[in-house]
This record gives sequence, C-alpha cells and structure tokens, in this order.
Amino acid sequence: MNDDVPHPPDRTDDELARLDITVLLRYGLTAGPGTRRTALFGDGAAAAAVVLDRLGTEPRSVAFLADTVRAGGLARAAELPEPLPRREAAALVREWLRAGAELAGGIAVDDTAATWLHAVATVVERKQLNRARAGAPDPKA
Repeated sequence: MNDDVPHPPDRTDDELARLDITVLLRYGLTAGPGTRRTALFGDGAAAAAVVLDRLGTEPRSVAFLADTVRAGGLARAAELPEPLPRREAAALVREWLRAGAELAGGIAVDDTAATWLHAVATVVERKQLNRARAGAPDPKA
C-alpha cells in the first residue's frame, strides 16, 4: 500500500456530528488504553470538532477551556456561566463537562479531559486552515 495516497475518512462530518459525544466521554475518560479511549480521542474528538466548528467556535476558545479544566477541574469548568463564547456551543460543552465531572476519577479524569479538549481544538484549527487553503466557504457564514 502506498502511504503517499490519502485514504478516505471512515466517517463523514455529518456522521461524526451525529455521534453521542457525552457517552464517549463517560466511557472513555476513565478507560485505560484500548478501544474506549481510542474512540474518545479518535471519532469523539473529530465529532466534537465538527459540531463546535459548525457552531462557529474558535479553536483558541476550546484550548482556553482545556487549560481551565486542567487548572481547576471538570466540576469547576462545568459551573462556568459561559465555558465557550457562543450560547449553543456553551450549552453543549457544559453537558460534556458535566458528564466528565460525574465520573469518580479525580485529577486523572480532569487531565484526560483537558488533553481531549486540546485535541478537539487542534482538529477545529486544522479544519479551518484546510478550508481557508482550499478557498471553501465557512460553514458558519
């Protein structure tokens, strides 16, 4: 197989957007290495990025939230009145934060959630950069 040839994605953005990210977080944040953790950091991060990108979320906002989670924990971040700037994105992310905060995992879960949010921010940024390079229209415009 030639690794220089791009491979088609396993799922489309529309398919990813329909994934239940809350469930992926509940099962993936406390999981050790394996399929649940891979699903969270693979399809879960891509799905969250698709949804947040469609809601007009800037990657730096997600990265800032990740730093907030790392510094104060999921429970504190879930209490923020506006974890992300846009109302729809804030409500959605608050649901994700609460799902993680309900887990009995302490600092390890907080750190994993922060790492996951940084991964989501990276995917949002890559989507935006690729769209800009291709001259494609912004989905939030």
